[in-house]
Amino acid sequence: MLLGSPRKTPGRTLGPALIAVTLAMLVASGIHPTDRLTWWMEVIWVVLGLPLVLLAWSRFPLTRLLCVLLVIHAGILVLGGHYTYAKVPLGDWVRDWLDLSRNHYDRLGHFAQGFVPAILARELLLRKTGLKPGGWLFYLCLSCALAFSAFFEMIEWWSAVIMGGKAEAFLATQGDIWDTQWDMFLAMCGAMLSQLLLSRQHDRELGLKR
Repeated sequence: MLLGSPRKTPGRTLGPALIAVTLAMLVASGIHPTDRLTWWMEVIWVVLGLPLVLLAWSRFPLTRLLCVLLVIHAGILVLGGHYTYAKVPLGDWVRDWLDLSRNHYDRLGHFAQGFVPAILARELLLRKTGLKPGGWLFYLCLSCALAFSAFFEMIEWWSAVIMGGKAEAFLATQGDIWDTQWDMFLAMCGAMLSQLLLSRQHDRELGLKR
C-alpha cells in the first residue's frame, strides 16, 4: 500500500519562510562571486530544484523535515558557489583553528551530498513503492546517495576534461590525489548517519507507525 500526503508539511508559515530564505541566499551568493562560472556550476542544483519542488507541490508535498534539510543543503551549495569551496572563510577559520592542511568546506559539502539525498530517496521510496522501513530501505537509500555522489564526481571529471585548468575552482581538490575517494566516502557516511539519526522523525512526519 502506497503512502499518501505526509502528516507534517512545512505549513503556511514555515513553507513561505523556507522559500524566502532559499531565494535570499541564492541572490546574495550571486552578488560579486569569486568566479561566476563556478558559481553557476554550484548553484544550478538550487536554481533547478526549487521550481521543481514548487511545481510538484500540489501533487507531491514534502515532509517538513525534508524541506528543512533541502534548504540547509541549498545554503551549503550557494555559499560554496559564492566563494568557491576551497576559499570559503568558514573552512579557512576551521583550518587555522585546528591547524589543518587544507580548507575542508568541500568535505562538508560532500557529507551533505549524502546526508540530504538519503532522506529524499527515503521519502520517495516510502511513498511511491511498497517498501517499508527496514534493512532494504536503508540499503537502497544508501545506494541512491552513493549513485548521486558518483554522478557528481563524473560531472567534476567531465568539467576537468572540457575546461582544463579553468575547472580547478569547481573541483576544489587542493592537491589531494584521493579527493574523489574522500568525497564518496563522506557522502556514504552522511547517508548512513542521516538515516540512523532521522528515520524515526521522518516516519512520524510521514504518518508511519513503528
